[in-house]
Amino acid sequence: MRRVGAKWLLTLPVLLFGLAYWDRNADLAPGDWRRASREPVGLAPDPAVFREPVVQVYAARTVRWRGYFGVHTWIAVKPADAAAFAVYEVTGWRLRRTGTAVSVSDRAPDARWFGNAPKLLAELRGEGVDAIIARIEQAVRTYPYATRYRIWPGPNSNTFTAFILREVPELKADLPPTAIGKDYLGMSLVARSPSGTGAQFSLLGVLGILVGVEEGLEVNILGLTFGIDPKQLAIKLPLAGQLGFGIGAARAERLDADPAATPIEATRGPR
Repeated sequence: MRRVGAKWLLTLPVLLFGLAYWDRNADLAPGDWRRASREPVGLAPDPAVFREPVVQVYAARTVRWRGYFGVHTWIAVKPADAAAFAVYEVTGWRLRRTGTAVSVSDRAPDARWFGNAPKLLAELRGEGVDAIIARIEQAVRTYPYATRYRIWPGPNSNTFTAFILREVPELKADLPPTAIGKDYLGMSLVARSPSGTGAQFSLLGVLGILVGVEEGLEVNILGLTFGIDPKQLAIKLPLAGQLGFGIGAARAERLDADPAATPIEATRGPR
């Protein structure tokens, strides 16, 4: 058993690096994903009707073979009275075409990611959110890996989202264990957890440990996350994601919330 375990520990990094290199050439990938649905799924409010500011954090299984391993994450913001959302995300193909991996667009924030339905991870609405949106925009401008992209172990789209969340801990977003790259800290070894409710140690996103109120306990081995989440009564596993009994509806928080007011809810599936 020890020999089998050691064999996998040696083989997995080679496999992931090989897949990462293969993925650099878009011409080698099947073309069906380009025709996949990008339709919204109804998790975002209509800016024409909902005039208050909103911040949302999403995750969806990514395209091609990578969808078996992980998700793509992004952040969407709508200032008060804005006519559309601005969606902030990172993609490798944008870096190859424009020299920066950071994308800012007005696409539907809850659109399917090339056929895969997104999950809403966190949301803020109401008075005071405009100031948070300004800080998110500043964090986007200071993202340190805009000219670099590597699907494993990072920096990638999940590294970007985790960086923004650390700069804006009010969102308290718990990125799913399938968000490979969220633990990449570059040459730094310690940082706040992405939710801002704990701390983590990470060695280049390949080996590390995280403890947080929102995340629970996570162990990162070769970029794959194993953990437990007492708050959600769940376990965290590679490929499968987060499994448990406490995962249900995500509450959309209001910074100006009246304790007696009816909470805003948004449907969320297993992470």
